[in-house]
Amino acid sequence: MDHVKIDLERTVSDIDRNIFGGYLENLVYGGIYYPKSPYADKNGLRSDVFEALQRMKCPNLRFPGGNLASGYRWMDAVGPAAERPAHHDLAWNSVVSNQFGTDEFMLYCRRLGTEPYICVNCGDGDMREAADWVEYCNGKGDSYLAKLRGKNGSEAPYNVKYWGIGNEVDGPWQIGFKTPQEYARACTEFSKVMKLVDPDIKLVASAVSLWDDHSLPPDALPAKSEWVERAQLMLEQAGERIDYMALHRYAHLHNDDLFENYMAFMKDFDEHLTAYDGLIRSVCLERGIKHHIAIAIDEWGVSRHPRVQRTEKMIVNTVDAMMTAQHFNSFIRHAHSVRLANFTGTLTSMGVRLIRIDKHVLLEPNFYPVELYSRTCGQQALDVFWDGETFSGTYKNRTYSGIRTLDIAATLDESRKQLVVYVVNQTASKATDAAISLASGEFAGDVRVSVINGPDIKSQNTEENPLQVITRESAAKASGKTFNYTFEPHSVTALVCDVR
Repeated sequence: MDHVKIDLERTVSDIDRNIFGGYLENLVYGGIYYPKSPYADKNGLRSDVFEALQRMKCPNLRFPGGNLASGYRWMDAVGPAAERPAHHDLAWNSVVSNQFGTDEFMLYCRRLGTEPYICVNCGDGDMREAADWVEYCNGKGDSYLAKLRGKNGSEAPYNVKYWGIGNEVDGPWQIGFKTPQEYARACTEFSKVMKLVDPDIKLVASAVSLWDDHSLPPDALPAKSEWVERAQLMLEQAGERIDYMALHRYAHLHNDDLFENYMAFMKDFDEHLTAYDGLIRSVCLERGIKHHIAIAIDEWGVSRHPRVQRTEKMIVNTVDAMMTAQHFNSFIRHAHSVRLANFTGTLTSMGVRLIRIDKHVLLEPNFYPVELYSRTCGQQALDVFWDGETFSGTYKNRTYSGIRTLDIAATLDESRKQLVVYVVNQTASKATDAAISLASGEFAGDVRVSVINGPDIKSQNTEENPLQVITRESAAKASGKTFNYTFEPHSVTALVCDVR
């Protein structure tokens, strides 16, 4: 039997709800904006997608992306819709109509009750364009851009708080790829002019997406990723104005990879977070940077690839739900450093997939952990003791031993005296018994149990059977200091406990 011990006074950090943020690039055209859909309103916005995003309770949404950001001209997507020029997007080799732009994004965020997070063009764009976008959104008074915003429907400033300086600028696939020296210089100048326009904005530097184990073919990669040098240079030159360092790290896997290797990815993910947090702290200490520079994981998800593109389909199944939950467990364990994150999902964005324009959206298995964690997460991250069985797995030819059978995180809402224990059972076929005990206090009543699972690890939600992997609710008895619970194999479980 596994043993989980929780001290309600042993906190890691407060939790920033921005870790439950979303990402819109692949969910705009044909997704949230789709005038031809029978679900579209008079503005071309799909009500079924909106309802799904409401359920996720995302505290922020990142726009326009993504690779799209590196060639995006924001001025082409404001003003009368009929006068907006469509442009050819080089990143995805598609035509962007620009019918959904800044003003539509702001209105959409207001309807959802979420903060807008804008990523400016630091690819083929310049600092004047970025500063003008800040002025258009947040400017006051009689400036041309503030008046233009009023002419386009909003006299009051939008007061956009979060701004990213480019996307994946360290990637050779990116429009406007920059060396460490080039981006450090660009970040310095972009941050300067953007904060001159509005000193209160929070800036996210594009830190690293190209790790040494990236899945690109060797001939498409530089000799090394230089992510340590990049961090050092941008912090040394622009650290006084940077608020977040953005990391992108996808689980690049194949449909036929061993289950244990899927689970090994999160060991790798935790290792990279710990290393990068230490890197930021070291440079800040050495350079005398006194404000807290946090980590923003503003793209993350499982990027599953078929080995043979023509004969296999990309899929989302129970394992994707498990790995999505594992990410949140990692964010909670690293709550001091990880203060913003944006889920990209797979296939499409954020676990929402379109089947046909005349069909209701399909909720993928990885949708449900986002909804569950966002709905139940407490305000404080707890340091959890665990003892139990372990296993080994390999990710990117690196073997990890001592992987916990139960991947665990816990949060506390002190005002409501509510403890939430999140558990991913990382076994393919074996249920795991665990004793969950409190070091102080006691359980005060029934435990509300939410389980996300499917019949097996390959279960998918399809048009014919859309509810194979969903959240099931139940209750368990708990009293005193300890209760026992059996975790289903290949499952995600949230135990919501009242304590006293």
